[in-house]
Amino acid sequence: MDLRRQLVAWLGAILLGLMMMTVTINLVSLRSDVGAEIRSSERLALALLGAGQVKVAASDDGAARLAAILERGALRHIAISVDGAAPVLSNSAGARLAGWLGLAPGAGHAVTIGGQVLRIAPNPASEIDERLADIVQLWSTLLFFSGATLVVAWWAADRALRPVRALETGLQRLADGEPDAALPRFALREFARVAAAIDHLAAALTSAQHGQRRLAHQLIRVQEDERRTLAMELHDEVGQTLTAISLTAAYLARHAAQLDGHKIDECAQDLRRDVRACSEQLRAMLSRLRPHSLEGPGLASALRDLLRNWQQRECGIAFAVTMPDELPPIGMDASLVLYRVVQEALTNVVRHSHAARCLVEFSVTGASVTVRIEDDGCGLASAATRGCGLTGMAERLRMVGGQLQVANGAGGGVHLAASLPIANLVGEVA
Repeated sequence: MDLRRQLVAWLGAILLGLMMMTVTINLVSLRSDVGAEIRSSERLALALLGAGQVKVAASDDGAARLAAILERGALRHIAISVDGAAPVLSNSAGARLAGWLGLAPGAGHAVTIGGQVLRIAPNPASEIDERLADIVQLWSTLLFFSGATLVVAWWAADRALRPVRALETGLQRLADGEPDAALPRFALREFARVAAAIDHLAAALTSAQHGQRRLAHQLIRVQEDERRTLAMELHDEVGQTLTAISLTAAYLARHAAQLDGHKIDECAQDLRRDVRACSEQLRAMLSRLRPHSLEGPGLASALRDLLRNWQQRECGIAFAVTMPDELPPIGMDASLVLYRVVQEALTNVVRHSHAARCLVEFSVTGASVTVRIEDDGCGLASAATRGCGLTGMAERLRMVGGQLQVANGAGGGVHLAASLPIANLVGEVA
């Protein structure tokens, strides 16, 4: 629900409750107040008659004249009849409410004046009519006050929420892909702080989008480089081996009738050697594209093979490896992430570090698997510098709940630490 409507609804409910409470209090006190007022008026009328303060001629119409004087006077809560019968009350709302409250006028008191019987009885309807008029007046005042209060509350809430709508519009611009929220200047300090936080969020979002675009371009370039390298290897290595096999097979086909057993055996050995070479070349290319058997114990074996290949290369870097005999059983996705992170990190060391030594250390704790790769090379130009390779490693680790830390070492070089939570990894296996 809109805050303005909710505020007006709650305030209206409170005001309505106040009006109902006012009516209830008046109705509760009506019976006792009307009864007291009627008894007081009745006693006053009898006292006036008994004390002779109302003087009329003792004639036949004296009672009628006295009744008219009392009804026109201050005794408005008294009903008077001249013939001695019970006074007839009006059929007003006050009379009906008096009957509902049990305030019947009764027979009253009979007084003989000038040979006629004057009957005085209480008239609760007149008092109730006055109280109802007071209640209507009070309700009219409360209704006017409540209406004015609700209008002012709606206006105040609408005015107070205008900055919120401006903030909502700015966030919608960011959701639509615009680089800037284009927020106005706010007079209130609280809204100004929220606007500053949204502007900071917009800047961070723009930076992240640029980083994602750079990473996407880098991934496309890497993909094209891998395809080009694969094509060259297939052409230069596998293609040449297949050409040699084809030539040997063609030689056998052309001279099969003239060749002796010794020559056929030599051709068979050549074919076997070329097929073995082709198989090894394909296995090496497939291993670079995607290592096999990374699940369970195969991960440790694949990592050892990767590190052994780097140790055997003539790259001028001495690799030192510390690795437990077994790694925790983890899922295929997490295993591939860990393998690719180590592969990318070692590639960066060989290409960019100009280092003489590189330490690779695996450690397993109760909560995570961590690999640390430290070199003594030139280090990063800035501790915060991150290329697409480091960004890609961070993204890979984030997908499986891990994190990457990269910093320049105190003695030079780059210190890289990649950690993966074991709980997430075991869950992935399940």
